[in-house]
Amino acid sequence: MAASAPMPHGTGFPAEGRCGYYVEKKKRFCRMVVAAGKRFCGEHAGAAEEENARKRILCPLDPKHTVYEDQLAKHLKKCNSREKPKPDFFIQDINAGLKDETEIPEKLVPISFLSEEQMENLIKKLRKASEALHDALNDPKNGDSATKHLKQQASILGNIEKLKLLGPRRCFVEFGAGKGKLSHWVDIALKDAEKVHFILVEKVTTRFKVDGKHRKKNSVFERLQIDIQHLCLNKIPLLSKEKLPVVGIGKHLCGVATDLALRCLVETYAASCEERNEEPLAKRVKNDKTEKEINTLAKEGNEKNIPEKWTPVAGIVIALCCHHRCDWRHYVGKEYFRALGLGAVEFHYFQRMSSWATCGMQKTSLEASNISTKRKDKQNDGSEEHDDGGYRITDDSTESLPGFLNVEEKKKIGHLCKLLIDQGRINYLQQKGFNPALQYYTDPLVSLENVLLTALPNHSSSPETTA
Repeated sequence: MAASAPMPHGTGFPAEGRCGYYVEKKKRFCRMVVAAGKRFCGEHAGAAEEENARKRILCPLDPKHTVYEDQLAKHLKKCNSREKPKPDFFIQDINAGLKDETEIPEKLVPISFLSEEQMENLIKKLRKASEALHDALNDPKNGDSATKHLKQQASILGNIEKLKLLGPRRCFVEFGAGKGKLSHWVDIALKDAEKVHFILVEKVTTRFKVDGKHRKKNSVFERLQIDIQHLCLNKIPLLSKEKLPVVGIGKHLCGVATDLALRCLVETYAASCEERNEEPLAKRVKNDKTEKEINTLAKEGNEKNIPEKWTPVAGIVIALCCHHRCDWRHYVGKEYFRALGLGAVEFHYFQRMSSWATCGMQKTSLEASNISTKRKDKQNDGSEEHDDGGYRITDDSTESLPGFLNVEEKKKIGHLCKLLIDQGRINYLQQKGFNPALQYYTDPLVSLENVLLTALPNHSSSPETTA
């Protein structure tokens, strides 16, 4: 093995048909399949004398892999990392907020670098802004409802049904779809409902997707690999053709992705549909139905949870997550923050401090061992949770805790930060003609990220609990 890395004593031999290059970093042989009559895979062939000293270089499109220098031009035409033609529904930054460079200082120091006086001032601002804030999550009535919901429904799916969004003639758009499990559950719950479409939005390539397993004649699944920031729903052929009411859903939609999804639904989609004066459902049906048939259809529609009035966005159900990953530019609640006398600097620190709500606990060695076991179990079952029972460690959660705050106080402040950020989203949806609500949808022992944001258009039935 003259051309490979030195092989330590006792490592054995490469598997049959596999590359003979020993990867020192991984302490094993490369496992790539080799061509007939070759000892090394294409990645490591450059190290072999038998390859006539052909030079391999880093791919300029993706330095994670190499290519023969004399085949670079050919490789660039077929490289998976090459820029591909953009689909019609890609519009650069269509859901991004306005970028105001003057609001954000060039450099914001980490929380651990702030003096005790600076921290106290930030916390005073937070508490003052939260004084008049109605915490729907701690409302006694909502507590009863949440407890009841946990016992009887115990899932996002249950909330979708409770809001009367689980019915035929709809298009469910799952943001941050991952493997598509949420849409999978919705499809199963709908059974054989007519004209149900699913659009799964995910910006990265995902393995072990479940949406490809659906073959029901009444359901259509379409997966879009695109960042929500650039997604224009109006340009998707499925939606422009069918004109079905959209239900936006998401399970643990990380920080900024929630704001992008909300703007995608209520600004770039709902607003533009209204500008085009789309016909209500009843009017479109009237073209080829008698009045008696329309009345019958309306009656059946009420029984089947079909909205009486056609609306571009019939509802929104999003499980919130990772407030520490929010971004001021994309945040939809800027107007709400400014009305409270807060701006980009306060938002930056509040979103960093929000991680204290789920990462501020001290753990014993026994708990740490249990957490490690849970992590392994989740890796084995392919779980898509963004947190592992609230013990995820973020960059700011490891910073030194100010001396005047104990763990419980830190946790409460983190909760206030999350609530304030979410209240900005509630305010935004209210301004856009929706009736939004916040509620718990699962037990904190299952996940500390257990808050659900729901919204219905004002002309629809209101949720039981409002924020």
